[in-house]
Amino acid sequence: MFERFTKDARAVVLGAVEHAERMGAGTVEEPHMLLALLDREGSRGSFALASLGLDRQKDSVTQALAEARRRGGLSRAEADALSGLGVDLTEIVSRVEEAHGVGALGADGNDKGRGKGWWSGFIGGHRPFTRGAKDLLTESLRIASAHKDRHIGDEHILIALTSRPGVPAEVLADHGVTYASLRRVLYGGGEAKAG
Repeated sequence: MFERFTKDARAVVLGAVEHAERMGAGTVEEPHMLLALLDREGSRGSFALASLGLDRQKDSVTQALAEARRRGGLSRAEADALSGLGVDLTEIVSRVEEAHGVGALGADGNDKGRGKGWWSGFIGGHRPFTRGAKDLLTESLRIASAHKDRHIGDEHILIALTSRPGVPAEVLADHGVTYASLRRVLYGGGEAKAG
């Protein structure tokens, strides 16, 4: 499947691996993909993000992702659901950090997503991709196919991030980037169209 990725999409995947390595994460996750997308310039995905104003909010997005990582990777919706069950996530995070240090819940030691596949061969097996990150790339293929695009671009990865529940979609939506707004910018129906 990786042969169908454009140069920009490949750069996002490699950038996600680099973000995971810099953060000391044992696996590549969806938030790493979003961070790599924010690094891109001159691509369809970066044009769409700039059209929606996200280029001026990179620090805010990075901070929101860091806060979610500190919560153990839980979205606000998941935290609210736990709260509805009487679980005070803020108290749990506070106690864990008191005992193990700030950011302890964000420390990555899991082996979720270990396995072989096209993604491990491409990156040399340095960091395995979580099931969610693998599913994100598979969804980007579905999106490209649905639009009859021959290749998977970084814009397809970006749309896939907004189409799946979780922290990246929540953070993007909080910053005005939704599935609908991206489709409008990338495929028409809005003032700007990525070319």
